[in-house]
Amino acid sequence: MSRPLNFVMISPHFPTNFETFAVRLRENGINTLGIADAPYESLSENLRRHLTEYYRVDNMEDYDQVYRAVAYFAHKYGRIDRIESHNEYWLELDAKLRTDFNVFGYKNADMLSIKTKAQMKEVFRKIGLKVAQGRVFSDEDDARKLAKQLKFPVIIKPNSGVGASDTYKIKSAQELEDFFGYKNAHVEYIMEEFIDGDIVTFDGLTDHDGNIVFYAGLEYSEAVLDTVSRDGDMFYYVPRDISPKLVELGKKCVDAFGIRERFFHFEFFRTKKTGDILPLEINCRPPGGLTIDMWNYANDFDVFKEYANIVRENKFYTEITYPWNVVYISRKANQNYVNSIDAVCQKFPQNIISVQTVPGVFAKIMGEHGILVRTETMEQLREIVSFAQEKY
Repeated sequence: MSRPLNFVMISPHFPTNFETFAVRLRENGINTLGIADAPYESLSENLRRHLTEYYRVDNMEDYDQVYRAVAYFAHKYGRIDRIESHNEYWLELDAKLRTDFNVFGYKNADMLSIKTKAQMKEVFRKIGLKVAQGRVFSDEDDARKLAKQLKFPVIIKPNSGVGASDTYKIKSAQELEDFFGYKNAHVEYIMEEFIDGDIVTFDGLTDHDGNIVFYAGLEYSEAVLDTVSRDGDMFYYVPRDISPKLVELGKKCVDAFGIRERFFHFEFFRTKKTGDILPLEINCRPPGGLTIDMWNYANDFDVFKEYANIVRENKFYTEITYPWNVVYISRKANQNYVNSIDAVCQKFPQNIISVQTVPGVFAKIMGEHGILVRTETMEQLREIVSFAQEKY
């Protein structure tokens, strides 16, 4: 009889909705070996029940401590088969541990192309995709010269970073000078031409051999940068219908970046003038927020269970038919809404999935509350969003 697989889970309690990975892996007969710096007692009872063992370190940033934790598990349970956090923040830690323990998945050598935007651009160009013009700049004079070439407005963001944090739309030479005053001296930045377009995503999961077993899209009411700057509400949704062109480009990117037995979250620009789709960046992890739960509601399946099936036997069992659109509707405390959350729930009871309370750190983007809704048609989706976000 073959031994159980040993799956080391880095920070298995964060974010909270990712705890289900441990639950489904354990249910599938896999040893779930958690490592984090949170006290064991602070983990949810459900997570504690589904971890084979938990090793607490004092500091997750201290590599030696985390290395020793993995070594302890290897000594006790045998060869480590997987090391994964599903978290952008620990991507490099995961890779370092996989390299040192010779575990399947991305290693140190793979990090440059999946963490830095400049290297991503090179990969996109190699497979014949058009990208936003721009590059890393070395100093202030180089930035001024580059801004003249690209013409204002330009976007400046960390070369290695995630989301909209530390990202700026610079509209003039004066704003560029202002940026030099507040930029982080320890960060390498990239400057790009401003693309007037919407961000759309191609997300999903691949099997052990790199075949896409599930994919979905995401569309946003506006750019995250705009939501933050105006401190307003927003919505984003998983649509039933995904552009065939987006699927085609997404599949090319999955192949180019060698994504195997992993979730992926690719961002593209859809230009407003021509509708062209340009790759922006890739993230080799599940989309953030409640998106992974939204997939489940959109398709009436359990992606956590299917991930465990892929890990254990490289099989995906659900037939995906895309029966629903699912939308997250944010509600900000600073907005004067006509209709209460209760009124929304009473008017559309068949469509409401849940009402979420958002932790303070995410509320700036996601709102203090969020309403999850699913609909068969886009017309109905827009009607519910309009009712939920109508203001005096």
